[in-house]
Amino acid sequence: MANQNKAQEQKPVSKKEKNKKRRKRKVIIVAIELIVLLGVLVWVWLNSKMDKLNTDVSFQGQDVRVELPKETKDVLVEYTTIALFGLDNREGNSYNSGNSDVIMVARIDKATKEVRLVSVYRDTFLKMADLDNPNAYSKANAAYAVGGPEQAVRMLNTNLDLDIQEYVSFDFSAVAEAVDILGGVEIEVTDAEVVHLNNYCIETSKVTGKSYTTLPGAGTYTLNGVQAVSYGRIRYTAGDDFKRTERQRLVVEKMVEQALSSDMGTINKLIDVVFPKIKTSLSKTQILSLAADAFNYKLGDNAGFPFDRKNEVVSISYQKGRQDCVIPADLASNVKQLHDFLFGTTSYQVTDSVQGISDEIEYRTGIGEEED
Repeated sequence: MANQNKAQEQKPVSKKEKNKKRRKRKVIIVAIELIVLLGVLVWVWLNSKMDKLNTDVSFQGQDVRVELPKETKDVLVEYTTIALFGLDNREGNSYNSGNSDVIMVARIDKATKEVRLVSVYRDTFLKMADLDNPNAYSKANAAYAVGGPEQAVRMLNTNLDLDIQEYVSFDFSAVAEAVDILGGVEIEVTDAEVVHLNNYCIETSKVTGKSYTTLPGAGTYTLNGVQAVSYGRIRYTAGDDFKRTERQRLVVEKMVEQALSSDMGTINKLIDVVFPKIKTSLSKTQILSLAADAFNYKLGDNAGFPFDRKNEVVSISYQKGRQDCVIPADLASNVKQLHDFLFGTTSYQVTDSVQGISDEIEYRTGIGEEED
């Protein structure tokens, strides 16, 4: 009876209130529809941009993998690791061969979004991981020249106990275009570097079809595309190729800084112009997944590999004659340092395979681990 009285006491909902509720529902529905539409438009836009990529559909990640212990796999799965190859490619638009004068391993921590870069010195004496010539050893950059990205990635995995399954390749032109679109990169240049930078600009300008101005002397400059590429090619100052890889990583660091502070118009132009000039095994889905966290990435430390090394002229059967190479001293101890640097595994033990390669390099060159 009490409940019946309460029901009778409730005021009927007025027509005005009903209309107000209907309008509110319509606003919510329209808002949801607009959000969905915006999502569809963004997806269509991103898809159209991804179509500009030179995607390597023939590259199969499982074909370049090596056997690794479970404990190593459990660590590596926490990171995204990608091989980066900068090709000394003067003809352009060919990414299936050529010496990879830039060889980098990019490691992204999935949890912290920290990115670390390691340059593998192009003249490092390593096993080539050539399926047709399993006993071949040569300079690291020869792997790409002989067997393209597949052999180059397999070479890195084989010698470094890594599980890289993706790569990105680019040439002079792609870097020069990107630097120009980003408005240049600010870098301090020494007197010794200026001389070689200006000399390299002559050829780089011809290859890329882009202009430059000669630098008058030492100082801090905003380098344009041709100048930045030329700066990254310098190898005849103190430090030789080791210093050159530092310059290359510095250019990358400056480009990332510029990109992260750029507006959408710049990013859009960067995608339109640069994407067709690179080749990658990454799929649209993978790229979109990485792009979703783009503004959360932060650059961490970078390094060159091998950490401990010697220069030595050694006989190379894979490339004719005797050549000046970078010899890991020794490979096993350097791989331990690499895994500590990239993944924080301070007590890493190399695989039997890497230990065997390390022993073979010492046998062929006479150079082993440095004595303290």
